[in-house]
Amino acid sequence: MTKQEALFNYTLRLADTNLILGQRLSEWTGVGPFLEEDLALTNIALDIIGTATALYEYAAKIEGKGRTADDLAYLRTDREFYNPKLVEQPNGDYAKTIVRQVIMDSFDFYFYTALTKSKDETLAGIAQKAIKETTYHLRHTSSWIERFGDGTEESHQRAQNAINELWQFTGELFEVDEADTLFVKEGIAVDVTAFKATWEKHINDIITKSTLTVPQNVFMQTGSRKGIHTEYLAYILLEMQALPRMYPGAKW
Repeated sequence: MTKQEALFNYTLRLADTNLILGQRLSEWTGVGPFLEEDLALTNIALDIIGTATALYEYAAKIEGKGRTADDLAYLRTDREFYNPKLVEQPNGDYAKTIVRQVIMDSFDFYFYTALTKSKDETLAGIAQKAIKETTYHLRHTSSWIERFGDGTEESHQRAQNAINELWQFTGELFEVDEADTLFVKEGIAVDVTAFKATWEKHINDIITKSTLTVPQNVFMQTGSRKGIHTEYLAYILLEMQALPRMYPGAKW
């Protein structure tokens, strides 16, 4: 693998993560628990998809094979996506959506903070915009998980069930490969292992403050970096890619 291919794959993985998470959140549009929250989560989804768009555009430029951002988003199969399994998990009830989101928001806060210092000016620029949005996202979802955990007996149990179910997917967020190691040394990529302990303390503090608990000794899922996913990703792509595949090159 050349350095160009490795940078393409790195950028593509970040784009995939944002696109699939944004797509999941957009499923709540129009059916949120009340109007203000419906609009808030929809705006969060738009922010995340906006980051995905910028990353796909940069990935297409790096690849240099004539593919566009839309081609990368709509014309690849599930085995060609490299997002972590966490973001493709079904929304479930609102507590599960919020638990998934607060895990990702807390990770993204540290990730994009570090990426703003990248020697790759394009990645650093994307990160500078993303971190402003992520800071708001994290504040919003942190307040929601506290409301669930410290609310009624039912809301507490739903939030705890979500944590128990989703925690097995958090390990993938901190996996690294040879490309990561190479680009970390060159000051381009983020060394996720460097902030893992900080992230663990932060997310533990959020969960504990919400009178909830983090599962212990959980077997962690893996495989997404090789295009191995849960069944849910294929269904997301089936819906998301239907029109571009039915009408290739169509313009509206």
